[in-house]
Amino acid sequence: MARAKAKIPDINLEQVLEEVAKEKGITKQTLIETIEAAILKAAQNTFGAERELEARYNSDTGHVDLFQYMVVVEDVLEADREISQEDVTRLNLGAELNEELGFQIFWREQDADKAADQDKEFGDLLGLSQSRASFGRIAAQTAKQVLLQRVRDAERGIIHDEYKDRKGELIRGIVRRFERGNNIIVDLGRTEAILPSREQTPRESYRPGERIVAYVKDVDREARGPLVVLSRSEPRLVDKLFEAEVPEIYEGIVRIVAVAREAGSRSKIAVTSRDADVDPVGACVGMKGSRVQAVVQELRGEKIDIVPFERDPARYVIAAIQPADVHKVIVDEQGNRMEIVVPDEKLSLAIGRKGQNVRLASQLTGWRLDVIGESKFRKMEEDAVTGLQMMPSVDDVLARAMCRVGFRALEEVTEATVVELAGIQGIDDDAKAERIIKEAGETMSSVRRARLQDLATREEPPTEHERILCVEGLGMRTAMLLEDAGYKSLASIVNEDADRLGIRSGIGLKKASAVCQSATEFARNEQRLYAEARAAAPPPAVVEPEVDAAAELPLDAVPVEPNNSEGSTEASV
Repeated sequence: MARAKAKIPDINLEQVLEEVAKEKGITKQTLIETIEAAILKAAQNTFGAERELEARYNSDTGHVDLFQYMVVVEDVLEADREISQEDVTRLNLGAELNEELGFQIFWREQDADKAADQDKEFGDLLGLSQSRASFGRIAAQTAKQVLLQRVRDAERGIIHDEYKDRKGELIRGIVRRFERGNNIIVDLGRTEAILPSREQTPRESYRPGERIVAYVKDVDREARGPLVVLSRSEPRLVDKLFEAEVPEIYEGIVRIVAVAREAGSRSKIAVTSRDADVDPVGACVGMKGSRVQAVVQELRGEKIDIVPFERDPARYVIAAIQPADVHKVIVDEQGNRMEIVVPDEKLSLAIGRKGQNVRLASQLTGWRLDVIGESKFRKMEEDAVTGLQMMPSVDDVLARAMCRVGFRALEEVTEATVVELAGIQGIDDDAKAERIIKEAGETMSSVRRARLQDLATREEPPTEHERILCVEGLGMRTAMLLEDAGYKSLASIVNEDADRLGIRSGIGLKKASAVCQSATEFARNEQRLYAEARAAAPPPAVVEPEVDAAAELPLDAVPVEPNNSEGSTEASV
């Protein structure tokens, strides 16, 4: 028994378009243009792209009408786009030469009778009969898909326009569900947002239906999923939470200068005040700690250190490294580093658990920080004094005076100016300063030659650190800066651009250019330099073995010392 063919319901689009436009906030004309484009594309795929087709929405009927246009010519060269004058006359179409004729293509199932009459009269001319049967369903399906996609795109556009200005703000929502990869979908009311696993705080967990406060990190219109991307690990979340809790921050009286955060564990914020009568730290702490406790509670127990901002970098770092006491700070502006000297018993407190305290202080201040104990610092000072005394013109008193003003290595002396050295007590004039700078360079060269001789006469190959220290003009301080910046091998220095090396390591462009040139020269002549150093090295001293006279005597001639204990006599060789 033959199954009856299901009929496509005759849907009037006028009412549908008005409802969709009203509900989704999209103009009706935009939807009409979308449907016309969808029907036209389906028609070109079905009937042929070479045909001159047009899809036109009819508001009276609520349907999309399809038309094909053909030009009247004498000789037909393109059968799908042209019709001969002879056929026009034969079919009594009443068109002149070069005039355009339009034929409506009846594609809806409800117009099957009209389509049959058209095929009977113009079938050979139009050639649509075989393709027309399947086009109705294709067109309807295509129009539906394109319309849905257009509605989705329009909705995303509306959501994007609504939330793009909220980027960088706090937002509240409700946890709805969890997706693959532990991503959390948050209901914001008009739309959904995503809290990716990478933006979640460690050790925090949520349940569906639970309220959540998050930071709007991004609004991505091209995202495949939700447009709004949230974060609970962003450092600026702390900034915004304090802004919500502290009226002085919201009003601009107190300003958060910097935030350093390890999400879920600890944060440090630096604050300053525009009003001398307002204590920025006290304003953030609140009465009996109420304000800071509210932020801590929202961050589920994360510790927060509130630090007063100081324009003096050393004072700023001392405040940031709290709660540890600081006895001395040595500033290296060129390398953007500071050495912080603390009591030995406070060293672990200053460093923090797994280096957290000093790491956050470094992030907060923007300086590279090295925390050392007092005993180690004293040893480093003694080593620095010993190194400076290698110069003939520098005695112990002068070496200590140079060390007090910041010259702790020969390399630093070679890079100093005459004016800088002449101001040190014990250096009487510019001539002595120039002599000391020259001696520092000669001493560095002497140390380098000794290092080369040691490596050349050694059996084991040199390490990368030792090879870097053999580069001419490069001292321990520069080597440390290079290694901290990731240049831990001679090849990484040779293959790097000088400008990039200077910026990344902080040694400056001029110094970086000299280092790259010297490193390239050393790498090219390394084996020859080792050979020359080996040849120049003094011959090893010959040590005569000590001869035991007693060892040359017969065993029975070895004298025996009496052992008076208990009257026994034992041999003691």
